[in-house]
Amino acid sequence: MRELRGWQRWFVGVWLVATALFHLYTATVGILQPRLQRGAHLLLLLPMAFLLYPATKKSPKDKFTLLDVILAALSVLPSLYLMIYNNSLNMRFERVDPLTTTQIILGIIVIVLLLEAIRRAVVPAMAILLIAMMAYVYIAPYLPGIFYNKPMKLGRFVEMFYLITDSGIYGSITGISATVVAMFVIFGAFLESTGVGNYLTMVAARIAGKGPGGPAKIAVIGSGLFGSISGIAASNVYATGSFTIPMMKRMGYKPEFAGAVEAVASTGGIFMPPVMGAAAFIMAELTNVPYVKICWAALLGAVFYYVALGITVHLVALKDGLKGLPKEELPSWKNILRDSYLLVPAVGLVYFLVKGYSPFMAAYYSIWISIGVSFFKKQTMMTPKRILSALETSGKNMIIVALACAGAGIVISVLTYTGLGLGLASVITSLAGGKLLPALILVMVTCLILGMGLPTTPAYIIAVTIAAPALLKMGVDVLKAHLFALYFAKLSEVTPPVCVASYCGASIAKADPMKVGFESWKLGLTGYLVGYIFIYNDALLMRGSIWQILTIVVLMSLISYLLAVGVSGYFRRKLNIYERGITFFMLALGVWATASPRFPKEILAIIVVAIWAVYIVLNRVVLSKKAA
Repeated sequence: MRELRGWQRWFVGVWLVATALFHLYTATVGILQPRLQRGAHLLLLLPMAFLLYPATKKSPKDKFTLLDVILAALSVLPSLYLMIYNNSLNMRFERVDPLTTTQIILGIIVIVLLLEAIRRAVVPAMAILLIAMMAYVYIAPYLPGIFYNKPMKLGRFVEMFYLITDSGIYGSITGISATVVAMFVIFGAFLESTGVGNYLTMVAARIAGKGPGGPAKIAVIGSGLFGSISGIAASNVYATGSFTIPMMKRMGYKPEFAGAVEAVASTGGIFMPPVMGAAAFIMAELTNVPYVKICWAALLGAVFYYVALGITVHLVALKDGLKGLPKEELPSWKNILRDSYLLVPAVGLVYFLVKGYSPFMAAYYSIWISIGVSFFKKQTMMTPKRILSALETSGKNMIIVALACAGAGIVISVLTYTGLGLGLASVITSLAGGKLLPALILVMVTCLILGMGLPTTPAYIIAVTIAAPALLKMGVDVLKAHLFALYFAKLSEVTPPVCVASYCGASIAKADPMKVGFESWKLGLTGYLVGYIFIYNDALLMRGSIWQILTIVVLMSLISYLLAVGVSGYFRRKLNIYERGITFFMLALGVWATASPRFPKEILAIIVVAIWAVYIVLNRVVLSKKAA
C-alpha cells in the first residue's frame, strides 16, 4: 500500500473517513435499497484500490499517477449509474429485457477494473481465477457432458455480473460486505485504536510468559484472541508477530518454528468465535442457521486447535531447555486489571449477540461502547484526532474485503448460472464412488486449492459453492458442510506450497519460507483432524447429551496431547522414531474412536485412555531405571 504525501494524502484520507461515516450513517438511519447500498459501497472503495495500490513494483510508492486517477474516475461511473437509475432498474425483467449500449459499456468497465483492482490490492491469483471462470462461459459450449453450457451473448454475460442483485459484482455477497462486514471492520479499527491488541498481548504474557517457552505461548494466546477479531491471518501475523517472533528467537526457538507458531496461531483466529473472520455472518446468511448457533458449534473445535498448539510449543520448549520471560518483563496483574475496561466493547458484542441482536447492530452498538470506555484513561481516550484516524483505518481495511467479495460474486454467478457448481459436485461424488470419506478428501483438496492466497471471506464463499453441493449429496447436513469448507479453505494459509500466513511469518523470522510452511502444516494438523471429526461426531459441534459432549472433550484432549507429543518428539524425554511411531498409532486409534459411528464411543474412550496410561507408566519406569 502506498504511503501518500501532501494533498494526495489529505484527499485520500478525507475520502476514506467519508467511506466509514457513510456505513455508520446507514447503520444509524437504516440500510438503503440493495443497489443503492452496494453501489455506494463500491463507488467509495473501488477507486481507492487504484490510488493506494501501485500497479507494478516500479510504480511510485508515495504518490498516485495520472493513469491511476483515470482508472479511479472510470471506476466510479458503473456504481453511479446503478444508483441514479435504481428505480428503473428495479422495474426491468432480469434475463429478459435487453441491455442498452450504455449498460454494456459500463458493465465491461466495472468487470475489467475490478479484475485490475483485485490484482493490485488482493492477490493476482484471485484475478487469474476470475478470468478463468469468465473464460469458461465462452468455452463451455465446446465442452462435453456436465461441463457443457449453451452459448451466452455479450449482453447476458454483462448482465450476469453487473445488473443482477442476487449474485455478481453487486450481488448478495457484496451486500454482506456493505453492511455486516463493514461494521465489524470499523469495530476492529476502533478496538485497535484504543489499544485492545496490546492489552491482549499483555494478558497472554501474564498468563503464559513465565513458563517454559513463554514467548511462544504468548503468540498462541495473543494471536488467537486478536485473530478472532481481525479475521485476516496475514495481517494478524504482522500485527502480533512483529512482537512475538523476535521474542521467541531471543529466547532460543528456531526461526522457522517461531514463524510457524505465529502463522498457525493467527490462522486459528478465523475458526474462533465470535467473529471468525466475518465468515460466520456470511455462513448465517447462506445456511439460514442463526449466527449464535454457528458460533456455538464452532467453539470446541477452535479451542482444541489452540490446545494442541499450546501443548506442542510447551513440549518443544522442554525438549530444547527454553526458559520463560524474566519476571521484570512480565506485566503486573495490577496493570492488567486496571486496563480490563478495554474488553468491555468485546463483552458488549457477545452480550448483544446472545440477546438476539443481529451481528450488524451488535457491532454498531459495540463501536459506540468502545468510544465511551476509551475515556476511562487519558492514554486510550478517543480524541477527535484518534476517531478520524480510526475511521481512516476502517476505510483502508474495507478495500480488500469489498474487492474480494465483489470478485467472489463473479465466481458464484458462473457456478450458479452455468451449472458448473453442480457439475463439479457430481464429479466429486462420482469419483468418491458414493462413499463419504473419499468425498471428504476430494472436497478437502478442492478447498485447499481454491483457498490459496485468498482472504477469509472470498476463500470460504468460493470453496463452499463447490463443496456444499457435493457434501449435501452425501448426506452431510448444511452446517457441517459449510464449516468443513471454511476449515480447509483457510488451512491453505499454513499448507505448502502456497501458505501465505507462513510466508508472512518467515519474512519476520528471516527464515526459509518453505521450512516455515512445513512446520506450520505440522503444527496445524489439529485443524485437519477437527474438520473430519465433526463430520462424523455431532458432539464436537456441541450437539447431543452432556455425557456425549464430555466424552468428546476427553477424547479430543487425548488426541491433542498425542498429536503434540508426536509432532514435538518429546514426552518427559526426547523420543526415538519407534516411540514417535507408537504415539502416532495411538493418535490414529484415538481419532478412529472419536469418529467411529459403529461402536460406543464411551468404551473406545476408555480403551484409548487405558493404552495411554500404560504408555505413561512404562515411560516412568524407564526414566526411574535410568535415574537409578
